Amino acid sequence: MGLIDEHGDHTAAIDSTGLETRHASMHFQRRCGTIKKNIWHAAWPKLTAVFDAATHLIAGVVVDRGPSQDSPQFPQAIRQAATNLHPTRVVADKGYDAEHNHVLCRQELGIRSTAIPINRRATGRKWPKTRYRRLMKQRFPKIKYRQRTQAESGFSRHKRRLGSALTTRSEPTQFGELRMRVLTHNLMPIAQ
Repeated sequence: MGLIDEHGDHTAAIDSTGLETRHASMHFQRRCGTIKKNIWHAAWPKLTAVFDAATHLIAGVVVDRGPSQDSPQFPQAIRQAATNLHPTRVVADKGYDAEHNHVLCRQELGIRSTAIPINRRATGRKWPKTRYRRLMKQRFPKIKYRQRTQAESGFSRHKRRLGSALTTRSEPTQFGELRMRVLTHNLMPIAQ
């Protein structure tokens, strides 16, 4: 259909979001007293997605349970995106800061540039020990990093059009529903 130019300069923006398992939001449920104020640790379906920054199409996806760290889902999602999108740049938030994520993108998948800000650790070191994290500290590409907001916009679009709550109840069916929602998300621009 021509939505993505195969030989273009593509920026892949990766992020994660949680979806609700009920149609009433957590905020509404807390206000009504149906759940306790500090129950934010309950498990919820988590969608990690790699968006094409130009089109908001989802090029890679991992479905999991949250709350959890974002970084473990990075390799599977970015490998899918590298197959489907062939990005030249990857932008991500601090949750994905790890040397192995930079190495995967740049050395294994041939992605020219990564923009993942340093997540300060309690090590007491001013400078990171590893090559790509040190590069992020020295010459962080601030202008290119602005494309990370495209992942937030993609999730916003996804939730506005398809809703923020899942209709299924069991974990396997929720994961299946999330995958179907991603497919629907990608088909919507074609149907318009």
